Order: sequence, then C-alpha cells, then structure tokens
Amino acid sequence: MYELIILPPAARFLKKVKEKPLKTAFQKAVDEILQNPYIGDAKTGDLSGVYCYDIYYNKINYELAYTIIEENDKTVVVILAGTLQNFYEELKRYMKKL
Repeated sequence: MYELIILPPAARFLKKVKEKPLKTAFQKAVDEILQNPYIGDAKTGDLSGVYCYDIYYNKINYELAYTIIEENDKTVVVILAGTLQNFYEELKRYMKKL
C-alpha cells in the first residue's frame, strides 16, 4: 500500500467541497489510486511524471492530479484537485513553482 501526501493546493480545494457525495467520490478516487497508482492517465510533455484521474459528479468533470514516488517508502503525492475548467493551466503554473 502506498503512503499519501496531499499538497496545499489540493487540500484547499478538498476542504472547500461541502457536498457529501462529491467528498465521497474524491475519497473513493484516492482509495483507488492508493491501491493502483498507475490507474490514472499519464501526462506527457511539460507534465510528464504526472497522472490525472477523472471524477464525474453531477455532470461536472473533476480532476485529481498526482505523482508517484517509488523510492524507499512508496508514496502518492496529490498535487491538485478541481474542476476541469482551467485545471491544466493551473497545474502547469504550480509545477513550474516546484
């Protein structure tokens, strides 16, 4: 089983989620990712090394971006969560800061 780290941008979004079914959907997604981290879509180009997992809720597409660290303690790092609108631009901006 992989360890989980949630970075501040993802934590802020998840904290704002008030709807119980949406919170449950994100929790279920994180559980699935921890079981099989390679379940998400691997990104290429300037987002290589990042995986994205789609969550559909109430006709809205949400994304969960994460990376996998395979050294010593196997870890999944959740980078960003949010709606698909402007998601990748925000993700690229955040990745440049790291």
